[in-house]
Amino acid sequence: MRVTVSDVVSPSYFPLTAAVELGFFKAEGLDAEFIFPPVDPGRVLVDGDVDFYGASPYVAFECLPEWCGGKILCALSQYTYWFLAVRADLGAVRGDMSALKGLRISASGQPGILLRKLLVDAGLDFERDRVQVVPAPRPPKGLDNLARVGIQALTEGSADGFWGNAMRAELAIRRGMATMLLDVRRGDGPDVARGYTFPALVVSEMLVAERPDDAAAAVRAVVKTQQALRSDPSLAAEAARRIFPPEETELIGALVARDAPFFDPTVSPDAIDGACRFAQSIGQLTAPLRYEQVVATQFQHLWTASP
Repeated sequence: MRVTVSDVVSPSYFPLTAAVELGFFKAEGLDAEFIFPPVDPGRVLVDGDVDFYGASPYVAFECLPEWCGGKILCALSQYTYWFLAVRADLGAVRGDMSALKGLRISASGQPGILLRKLLVDAGLDFERDRVQVVPAPRPPKGLDNLARVGIQALTEGSADGFWGNAMRAELAIRRGMATMLLDVRRGDGPDVARGYTFPALVVSEMLVAERPDDAAAAVRAVVKTQQALRSDPSLAAEAARRIFPPEETELIGALVARDAPFFDPTVSPDAIDGACRFAQSIGQLTAPLRYEQVVATQFQHLWTASP
């Protein structure tokens, strides 16, 4: 079985990566291999490139009209997990959205769409406030080095800040190049932004229908991995060693320890409502969906499994 995540170095998707690399899938009877995501991660469920996919709903369901054909098995972690970091020399104060006026923020693709929505919901006007969302630079070593495009944007001078996951932000902050402006998961930015999305374990409806035992085993593996990482974040380095570059491998344990309280498999109705509202705002959905249309509710009882 093939497993992947939409953003390999994101600590928020990491419970799925670790579930494979630490042997929790194998312990549940699943012969699973972690693979790097295809070039177009939005087509993973359409093309059948993988069996189990770690992604935000709006990423995983991008190519599924009205989100039909996919199901969420559980959450990998909770809430919108993106960070906005800006040049350290700007002296910006965390949470001060006015600090973005006149700045260029590096963000591409779907994350860029989410950032634009956040800025509008925060009351910023792109023309009036001279805020620009500019494309993220292309990493010189290919897609396996996306964790460092924030540093690259600041070094090249193509942006004054960047939008990215915890690893991307931490690399720049530890080098003294950037300061944290927004940590959305922890309440920075407009209140609504915290509920835009969340990292989820997503599969096709076909897998749920034809291989329910495999789906249940995957949920059990993820839940046990989340419990293990919460108890011992140092396991993260072992799980990352085969996949992450050395510097990112050294950092993942500290980031997992920081994010461990959010490693909860529960998918609440509020989380689905927020994800659907965001999907409507970007044109993926024409109307909200019922909870059971999105979530494979037959596996809910596995979210509260004892360690």
